[in-house]
Amino acid sequence: MISRPRWTKSTFIFGGTAIWGLVLIGCVTANRTVLAAPQIAGAKFVGTKECKQCHADQTDHFAGASHAKLALSDPKVGDTGCEACHGPGSVHVSAGGGKGNIVNPRKSPEACFQCHLDKRGEMSLPHTHPVLAGKVSCVDCHDVHTGKSIRGGGAELAASTETCLRCHTQQAGPFIYPHGAIREEGCVACHNPHGTVNDKMLVARDANLCLRCHLADVTPGFNIGGYKSGGAHANAVGARLSEGTCWSAGCHEDVHGSNVNASIRP
Repeated sequence: MISRPRWTKSTFIFGGTAIWGLVLIGCVTANRTVLAAPQIAGAKFVGTKECKQCHADQTDHFAGASHAKLALSDPKVGDTGCEACHGPGSVHVSAGGGKGNIVNPRKSPEACFQCHLDKRGEMSLPHTHPVLAGKVSCVDCHDVHTGKSIRGGGAELAASTETCLRCHTQQAGPFIYPHGAIREEGCVACHNPHGTVNDKMLVARDANLCLRCHLADVTPGFNIGGYKSGGAHANAVGARLSEGTCWSAGCHEDVHGSNVNASIRP
């Protein structure tokens, strides 16, 4: 006769505790990015405590930032959240600071690209912000020391839109009839700020961009070449859209907002 194991209260308690511990370890490990920090000739890692002595403005709120999850691949280094991006800081500390003895992501995007390889690829596309040319920096749009690294204030959407409007002031309005996409999704509803193959960094070309949201506005039987006769866009049959996009065919030209027309016409 085969004896069956007896499940006692202690078995459940200790077994459950062990499983919960493994889950916690897995979550913590999964949420941390392990990387090789940039190198500085002759420098060694000193730890975040050394950085705090001079850079309290950045380190005081860094614990809640998404980049605080970074961890170096060398287990002997210890707590080096700052040096994961800025490189080992011993030479910088010994010199009492300085610009040539520490990595500054504002001067070179390579510090960011060591993790964000996909952004390097996007910035190599035909239409992008001139980051690789040194005319724009990653930190012009991203504050890596706070929150989710988006400059601006308020909610994440408001912050990302506010970041764009710091430079693109003409698109800020205010408009009596703002484009709903900006209000609901922000600038990234239509643009990829890191780069695309489309003009103006649009995420899709021609009418396909608009139809990602506005399929309900066209009549049954619509196709990219024209609209079904008798529909709201009957004057576009076989012609208007083939001559340009929704915003360049003489129709919805004020794509960011209008003060005279709810259909964002001039």
